[in-house]
Amino acid sequence: MTTQTAANPTTNNGAIARAAYDAYVTKNRVALEALIAKDFHFTSPLDNRLDRETYFHRCWPNSKTIEAFDFINLFTDEDRVFVTYEGRNTNGHRFRNTEILTIRDNLIVDVEVYFGWSLPHAAPQGGFIDRPASESQPG
Repeated sequence: MTTQTAANPTTNNGAIARAAYDAYVTKNRVALEALIAKDFHFTSPLDNRLDRETYFHRCWPNSKTIEAFDFINLFTDEDRVFVTYEGRNTNGHRFRNTEILTIRDNLIVDVEVYFGWSLPHAAPQGGFIDRPASESQPG
């Protein structure tokens, strides 16, 4: 891992984020636990500020099916790391998500996940899929 310095305090944050994704690929829960702060929270479209214990109970089992993450974008801005990746499951299913990781004192304290889409995209290039009426939004 890169050493954090006063000249470039965010360099280490990118390495910490990559190590967290790598822990899912290698099925190394101990490595991930070492990166997650005690006061950690996790939010996604399905989860609202889960605490650390609930996160590991609910999310860690997904590591069984994670085969790889290909980073499309990964950049740091002070204590935040913005990541867009294409993930691949062991069954060949591919998907794209964006996440924002907040890192303080070399530990991940917060993760926000924004679900993307399955790959290949269900809509044709240049086209779209109509939402079911139950999912329509005003505007």
